[in-house]
Amino acid sequence: MSTPGGTGRRKYRVLVVDDEPALARALAINLRAHGWEVVTAADGRSALDAAATTHPDVVVLDLGLPDLDGTEVIAGLRGWTSVPIVVLSARQHGEDKVEALDLGADDYVTKPFAMNELMARLRAAVRRGAAAAPEESVVEVGDLSIDLARKRVARAGEDVRLTPTEWAFLELLARNVGRLVSREQVLREVWGPAYEHETHYLRVYAAQLRRKLEADPSHPRYIVTTSGLGYTLEP
Repeated sequence: MSTPGGTGRRKYRVLVVDDEPALARALAINLRAHGWEVVTAADGRSALDAAATTHPDVVVLDLGLPDLDGTEVIAGLRGWTSVPIVVLSARQHGEDKVEALDLGADDYVTKPFAMNELMARLRAAVRRGAAAAPEESVVEVGDLSIDLARKRVARAGEDVRLTPTEWAFLELLARNVGRLVSREQVLREVWGPAYEHETHYLRVYAAQLRRKLEADPSHPRYIVTTSGLGYTLEP
C-alpha cells in the first residue's frame, strides 16, 4: 500500500494554489523532494480548471488570490468534488477560518508555517480522502453537457450562456440528477432561507432554463416539474 508522498507504487498529486511565485516554487520543490507530484496554479480560475483536468488527491489553497477569493474556489470545488482542501493563508482572524471550514475546507494552516507540519496535515488529508470514489465534474444528460467545475453548460456541443441564478438552479438539479429536488430546497440553496415561500421565482427561472436548454420548452425533456413538489433533471 502506498503512503501519501511516500515511495509506494503511485505518487499522490497535490494542487498548490498561490499567487506568490516564490512561495509556490518553494512548496513545489519541497513537496517533490518528499515524493509528491505537484501541479501549481496562480489564480482561482486556473485552480478550478487544473482541479477538473488533473484530479488532485489534495488541494493546498491560499485565500488571497488575484481574481477570485479563495472561498469562491472552495465553493466551486465543492460543487462537484470532495477532494481534501487544506487552506494555507495569512488570514488569522477566526471568522475567516470558520467561513473556509463551513464552505468545505478540511484544514486551515496560517502563514508563516512549518513545512513538516504542512506535510503532516497533507498526509492526513489524503488519508481521509483516500476512500472517496473518483468523481466526475461533467454531467451528461441527453445532448446537454453540464461542467460543474468550470460552471459551463453546452447543448449539442454549443455553449449556452446562463445568468448566475440560472446556473445555480441548474447546478443544484445536476448534482441531484434523476432525483426530485423540492421547491423549498431550490429556493433555500439558490436564493437563501428568506425566500423559501417565493415559489413564483421558480416558475420564472424554470421557464428561462427551458427556453435555453429544451428543444420544446412547452414539453420539457430535461427539467421536469412535479406539481406542488419540486423539479427533477431527468437523465
